[in-house]
Amino acid sequence: MIKKLTHDDLIVLLLAISTMLITSRILAELGKKLKLPVVMGELLVGIALGPTVLGMLSPEFFNWLFPFTSNTNVSIALDGIFQLSVVMLLFVAGLEVQLPMVLRQGRAAIVTGLSSMIIPFFTGYAVAWFFPEVFGVVAESQYHFLFSLFLGTALSISALPVIARILMDMNLFKTNIGMVIIASAMFNDLVGWLFFSLILSMSGHGQNHFGLGYTILYILGFGIFMLTIGRIILNRVLPWVQTKLSWPGGVLAMCLGLCLLCAAFTESIGLHAILGAFIAGIAIGDSVHLREQAREIIHQFVTNFFAPLFFVSIGLKVNFIENFDWLMVTIIMVLAFAGKVTGASAGAYLGGMSKRDSLAVGFGLNARGAMEIILGTLALNAGLITQPVFVALVIMALVTSLSSGPLMRRFVDT
Repeated sequence: MIKKLTHDDLIVLLLAISTMLITSRILAELGKKLKLPVVMGELLVGIALGPTVLGMLSPEFFNWLFPFTSNTNVSIALDGIFQLSVVMLLFVAGLEVQLPMVLRQGRAAIVTGLSSMIIPFFTGYAVAWFFPEVFGVVAESQYHFLFSLFLGTALSISALPVIARILMDMNLFKTNIGMVIIASAMFNDLVGWLFFSLILSMSGHGQNHFGLGYTILYILGFGIFMLTIGRIILNRVLPWVQTKLSWPGGVLAMCLGLCLLCAAFTESIGLHAILGAFIAGIAIGDSVHLREQAREIIHQFVTNFFAPLFFVSIGLKVNFIENFDWLMVTIIMVLAFAGKVTGASAGAYLGGMSKRDSLAVGFGLNARGAMEIILGTLALNAGLITQPVFVALVIMALVTSLSSGPLMRRFVDT
């Protein structure tokens, strides 16, 4: 028998979505006046509407509006919307990755990209492996190794959208420093999300019928196909779609449809759907024929509908007061700054940049933002991390994003 939303279920679902969208927009606009990231306003709304505030003040009303604790029709529908939201967010992140730019930056970008991943990865992995009890992980348990891999990966990635916005605000986007930072951030995101998808596959996320070896072969083949033959096909199809079909409906339907098709493929081979969406975004965004107006429409649609729902949902599922562990927050914060800034700065210096410019690159790449929060949310849902670790990652993401610009400014010669 097919389950359907009842009359009351539909009312609750619509009220929940409208509450999340309206309140997050109001707080985001207030935050913009204080020059705070939009994501911070959305997270604060989630915390206020979630178990941290509303759940304590009125548990019955909270459980009625956001019934996550029970397997109801509304909770299933909301979970589906949140899953779709994260897929769309990674698609938009992929649209911003321009592979030719990474290749054009030469030695500095290659060395910086590698160093800014390797050093924080092994720093995070080593601390998690040798001191698992600090993070609430039982040594020699089945998740000990996977958690160590995850923490290393979480400390390695950067938030490309946040970094791009900081560089534009500082008028550094098209400078040598800006291009090295952007190219390195693109490399971080590409490698980091690929590796994280493999970790999720190893943890038993999804139904993997092929084995890890075949999964790696499939994803490498898929990625190479999408970024070579797929890109050629897209370059031929996009001009026709944008001129012959209704504007902008035709190109939106094609881009979003391809995103979901690629997401379904990676999910079917045992990796998370986000990786397929990310690769689809890179393939489409890299096309010279995608109109800037079409790119902006997709970006606005996702960031103003799906993004608020996803980031508000984070606060709805976690009690940030009960799960705040100051020692864990401090350790993850120190690891984040030390690993990323040291790795990126050393790479930039070895790539031929001055000491001051190298430090500016290091602090520029330290911004984690929304990408870290998405990574943490997926790891929490997969059972890779505990709620206190997740809270620490969210706090680290916000602090690194807020501090990246001011710390960069101290070392950039103006």
